[in-house]
Amino acid sequence: MAARRLSVAGRRAILALKHASSCFRCSFAVSRVLYSTVYPNEPTFDKILIANRGEIACRIIKTCKKMGIKTVAIHSDVDSSAVHVKMADEVSCVGPAPTNKSYLNLDAIMEAIQRTGAQAVHPGYGFLSENKEFARRLAAEGVTFIGPDTHALQSMGDKIESKLIAKKANVNTIPGFDGVVKDVDEAVRIAREIGYPVMIKASAGGGGKGMRIAWDDDETREGFRFSSQEAASSFGDDRLLIEKFIDNPRHIEIQVIGDKHGNTLWLNERECSIQRRNQKVVEEAPSTFLDPETRRAMGEQAVALAKAVNYSSAGTVEFLVDSKKNFYFLEMNTRLQVEHPVTECITGLDLVQEMIRVAKGYPLCHKQADIPINGWAIECRVYAEDPYKSFGLPSIGRLSQYKEPLHVPNVRIDSGVQEGSDISIYYDPMISKLVTYGASRAEALQRMEEALDNYVIRGVTHNIPLLREVIIHPRFVKGDITTNFLSEVYPDGFKGHRLADSEHKQLLATVGSIYVATLLKAQRVLRNSTRVPAAKQEQKSWELSVQLDDGVHSVTVSRSGSSYTVEVDGKTLSVTSEWDLASPLLPVTIDGTQRTVQCLSRNAAGNMKMQYLGTVYKVQVLTKLAAELNKHMLEKVPEDTSNILKAPMPGSVVTVAVAVGDEVSESQEVCVIEAMKMQNSLTATKSGKVKKVHYKPGDTVGEGDILIEFE
Repeated sequence: MAARRLSVAGRRAILALKHASSCFRCSFAVSRVLYSTVYPNEPTFDKILIANRGEIACRIIKTCKKMGIKTVAIHSDVDSSAVHVKMADEVSCVGPAPTNKSYLNLDAIMEAIQRTGAQAVHPGYGFLSENKEFARRLAAEGVTFIGPDTHALQSMGDKIESKLIAKKANVNTIPGFDGVVKDVDEAVRIAREIGYPVMIKASAGGGGKGMRIAWDDDETREGFRFSSQEAASSFGDDRLLIEKFIDNPRHIEIQVIGDKHGNTLWLNERECSIQRRNQKVVEEAPSTFLDPETRRAMGEQAVALAKAVNYSSAGTVEFLVDSKKNFYFLEMNTRLQVEHPVTECITGLDLVQEMIRVAKGYPLCHKQADIPINGWAIECRVYAEDPYKSFGLPSIGRLSQYKEPLHVPNVRIDSGVQEGSDISIYYDPMISKLVTYGASRAEALQRMEEALDNYVIRGVTHNIPLLREVIIHPRFVKGDITTNFLSEVYPDGFKGHRLADSEHKQLLATVGSIYVATLLKAQRVLRNSTRVPAAKQEQKSWELSVQLDDGVHSVTVSRSGSSYTVEVDGKTLSVTSEWDLASPLLPVTIDGTQRTVQCLSRNAAGNMKMQYLGTVYKVQVLTKLAAELNKHMLEKVPEDTSNILKAPMPGSVVTVAVAVGDEVSESQEVCVIEAMKMQNSLTATKSGKVKKVHYKPGDTVGEGDILIEFE
C-alpha cells in the first residue's frame, strides 16, 4: 500500500500537515482530504454504531464523517434531542434514562445493531467500553468491536490480573495485595500488613469510581463499604483490591496504539496530576517533569505490557511517578481516554481514525521514529459543578446561554451540548473538554486563560473559576504539581480568586463604568421612546458607592465619549470599551490591560453579578444619595440552618441510617446520597435528636432539599 512505502521524512511531513490542518476547531472537513491521501484505497466500514452519548459520541461521529462512514447514535428517552443524536445519520432509543436501562442495556443495543445493519461499534469511554461480555456478543454476531479483543479486555480490565501480567512483563508495579479482598476484616488485616496509607480500589474500576484512600483501620472499613457499593453501581462488579498508597505522586500516562500485526507504538505521555476525588480535572501533553530517558523507559514498558496481551487498538497505560522519577504501573485503560485530544494535538494523529483502521485489520503506517512532540496542549474538563463544594459537586439545569470560545486562536472544544441542553442527574456532568495549543507551554496557558474568560455558560453552576485559578497558579505554571495539588493549595477548600490590589481597583472601575454606561443607555431609550428632549447640559460625572465583600468603596466616574476616567480609592484608571451591554461578553481595556468580563445579572437596585478573572463577584452600585439612604434599611436576618441537614447536591438517596427519635452525635453518618455514580456520606453537624426524616432510599433529591430535621 502506497502509504506504508512513504519515507520517514514523508511520514513526518504528513503528520505535520495533519497537525496544522485538523487539530483545532474540529476542522474534520479539511482532514478528509488528508485521509484519502495518507491511506489511499482503504475501505473500512459502511456504518458504525456509537455505543455512547455526549461529547465522545460527537467526537467519534466527526471522524466517521471525515472518513465517509455513516453513523448510528443510541440514546435514552431523555437524550432524544441531544446533540449526538442530531449529528448521526440514524438513531435508536435504547431505554429510559437510568444507565442500566439504556446505555448499559446490552439487549437493547444489540437489537439496535441488528435493526440498523451496523457493521462495527465504537464504545467511546465509560459505559460498555471495557465490557468483555459486550465484545463477546458482538463477535458472535459478526460485528466488529472497535477496541481490543476480549482477552486484552479481560486481562487489563481486571486490576488484579493486570498487575500480575505487568510483573511478568517486567513493568514496575506498586507493592500491594494481588488477590481479591473478601470482606472488611480481611481488608483491615491486609492494610496493616502493607502499611498505611493504602488505596482501596475497585478491581474492574476506572474514572475514580470505587476508590478510597485509608490512613487507619476505621477509614479502611468505611472505604471498603463505599468502594464496593460504588463499584457495584458503576461496573456491576464489587470486587476490591488494596495496594500501597504512594504519597505526593504525579499521575502520568502513556498513550499506546497497536495493530493486529504485532506493531505497537507509544505516543508520548500525558500529565494528569490535577485531580479531585481521583478524577482528572486538567491534563496536558507533554509533561514538564519527564526527561527523554524517563519518557522512553515509560513508553517501552507500556509497549511491553500491551504486547504481553497482544493489544490491538488505542489504550493508555497509567503510571504513578514519584519525586525521583521512579514510576509504577497503576492500570491500563483498554479504551479511548477522555484526555486523548492533547495527544492528538502534539502528534497530529487522529486516534479515533487509527482505532477504526486497526479494527478493520490494517497495519499501523507509522514507525516509532515518526511520532513527534510538536508544541504543547492543555485540556480543562469543564463540568456542571460547584467548585466551592468539595472542589466540585454536581449541578443540574438547562443551559440557558451557551457560547464556546472558538474565536480564540488555537482552541479545540469537544462537547456534546448546545444552548438549551439539559444537564441531568443521570449522567456525568461534563459540559465539554476545552483544549488549547501553543508552540510552548506558556503560549498554551495564555490561550487557555483567554478561552476560559470567553466561555459563556449560563443556567448551571460550572467549574471555570477553579480551572482558571489552577492554570494561573505559580506552582502549576512552574510545573510543581502532584495529585495532592488541590488539597495542598486550597487546604480549606476553594474560595475563588483572591484579588490583588490592582485587580481589585480594576474590578471597581469596571463595575462603575458599566453602571454609568447602563444608565446612559436607559436615558437614550427613554428619550427616543417619549421624545423628551435631552438636557441642555448632560451629566459628565457620577459619584458612586460600590459594595464588595470587603466593604464599601467610593468610586467617581467621568465620561468622555466611550471612555471613562474612574477614580477608585485615590487612584485614577482609564476604562474603554464598545459597551455592547446586550452581549454576554464585554471586552474592556483598563489602563492598557485587556480583560473580558461577563455581567451575569443586574437590576434596578444596582445589584450586579460579575464574572471577572473567572470568579463571580456580587456587587452593589448605588449613587451617593442612595447609599446614604440605604444605611437606614433593615438587614435581612440569615436563616438558621443548625437544626436541618440539606442535600449539598442533586442525586438519589442510597441509605438513611437514622429514624425519628434517634439520638445522633456530631459527625455521625445519617445518610448517603449518590450523584453521578459517586456516593457521598452526609453527617450530622451537631449532636441531637432526629425530629423528622423527609426522604427514604431510592428517592431523588435536589440541591438544598431538607433531608433531616433535628430537635
